[in-house]
Amino acid sequence: MNKEKELIDKLIDLAFAEDIGDGDHTTLSCIPATAMGKSKLLIKEAGVLAGIEVAKEIFNRFDPTMKVEVFINDGTEVKPGDVAMVVEGKVQSLLQTERLMLNVMQRMSGIATMTRKYAKQLEGTHTRVLDTRKTTPGMRILEKMAVKIGGGVNHRIGLFDMILLKDNHVDFAGGIDKAINRAKEYCKEKGKDLKIEIEVRNFDELQQVLDLGGVDRIMFDNFTPEMTKKAVDMVAGKYETESSGGITFDTLRDYAECGVDFISVGALTHSVKGLDMSFKAC
Repeated sequence: MNKEKELIDKLIDLAFAEDIGDGDHTTLSCIPATAMGKSKLLIKEAGVLAGIEVAKEIFNRFDPTMKVEVFINDGTEVKPGDVAMVVEGKVQSLLQTERLMLNVMQRMSGIATMTRKYAKQLEGTHTRVLDTRKTTPGMRILEKMAVKIGGGVNHRIGLFDMILLKDNHVDFAGGIDKAINRAKEYCKEKGKDLKIEIEVRNFDELQQVLDLGGVDRIMFDNFTPEMTKKAVDMVAGKYETESSGGITFDTLRDYAECGVDFISVGALTHSVKGLDMSFKAC
């Protein structure tokens, strides 16, 4: 079982545990166990659909006899009135899975919609929009899946799949050179093939990184577009470059036109609004 599926399975189990507890007594009290029915996923707001594949897994894990007919796939732009899927099965199962499926799909679709907006703003440049670790605890894998569906790129998944030396790491380590050298030594000692990225706060720190080398990507933290252009020129294509901090949708294009490779945007996941949809009997 790969890490991604393991985390999704654990999330689904926890979500059902917190929602259903010892039983959905509303449904169990008024719906016969033998009753069969259908429900449709109705889109109520324009956006980008995401989460269909996860929804299928939610239904299957709760009740493998449920049948899902998908009409609109992940990544498709949708509008009010669209029906994304119809699910057929025991009415008790339809009612007990409804809220978890909607919570996941509304959240993922909201993220995919936001990401698509940012990705379109970057069209015509070579810059790609990245997500961050500013995610809902426990839902990171789903939220990062949604970013990819929307046209963005995943940064590291967590603290385990890349080394990112940020300002606090540099300060606690005693400087740029110590932080980079220790990271390289650690990877060699542990036999780990991890990319190393370092955050710089000014041109002095950037020059230190360029003099030392040994990294894969340099992040410009809270640089203005003018500073970013100068920084990109200083790097001169030797390393990947990333802009981060204080970048809004309105300034996104300004940074991209400086020639930076990536722009990381926490807002893709930390403050997004869910896409409006409902699951109605049909």
